[in-house]
Amino acid sequence: MNTVAFTADGALASLRLDVAIATAFSDISRARAQQSIREGCVLVNGHAARASCRLQAGDRVTLSLPDPVPLEAEPENIPLEVLYEDAGIIVINKPAHLVVHPACGNHTGTLVNALLFHCRDLAGIGGVQRPGIVHRLDKDTSGVMVVAKNEQTHAGLSEQFKVHSVMRRYQALVYGAVAEESGRIETLIGRDRTDRKKMSAHPRRGRQAVTHWRCLERFDDYSLLEAGLETGRTHQVRVHLASIGHSVLGDSTYGNPRRLRAIRNKPLQDAVKSLKRHLLHAGFLQFVHPATQ
Repeated sequence: MNTVAFTADGALASLRLDVAIATAFSDISRARAQQSIREGCVLVNGHAARASCRLQAGDRVTLSLPDPVPLEAEPENIPLEVLYEDAGIIVINKPAHLVVHPACGNHTGTLVNALLFHCRDLAGIGGVQRPGIVHRLDKDTSGVMVVAKNEQTHAGLSEQFKVHSVMRRYQALVYGAVAEESGRIETLIGRDRTDRKKMSAHPRRGRQAVTHWRCLERFDDYSLLEAGLETGRTHQVRVHLASIGHSVLGDSTYGNPRRLRAIRNKPLQDAVKSLKRHLLHAGFLQFVHPATQ
């Protein structure tokens, strides 16, 4: 069994137990939380509770979840653009449309399948389900990723991502001419209450997320921005930019498709339609190589 826990702070206090669990852990759906509660796998302050119970500030919630079923990914000869590689790490430029790791509905053709072919000794590093993976990019986000090739670097890199010491910057083409030269966005980000596949920015529900942005170039009806992360929440850049009215071009999840038709740059409009992706690229990644620590 895998045991995880959290304490209800100001953002989680007063929420239903099942909603709080889904908010605290982005990879646990509300339905899965409810099932775990029914099965007696969730305790509040050491006692069983109903899904509908409201948490109080300071409540300690403990979840005992079954160990995940090992997913045996097979090596596949998928081309990789390698930016750097040594005995401990490999840094790659992930293309758009490539899923990072196998999951339900994507058992083959993922970055993990490609890495297992390229790095023969990668299997099992950091776990069998996501060998070597210490961070992710969305399927349709391109850009730089670092992967660990041994347990030492996996532990070292994972810790850096955990304490938010890794510097990440993204380039995004967004709808609208931004009025300011730069800005800071701070909200809580959690699962959307109406669509569990989406995340949403909220003033009182979710996990703290901070994004800094600056304008690189401004056009009549779109802008090129650089976004830097203090935190690394699911869909953070896309959610935050959409929350200030400047969603990423081509983002069908957080953007409004009708805005694309309003863009007067016809070649850009056609390019977005043909690329079938959002125009977000992870262009900068800075970390300390664990072998030098």
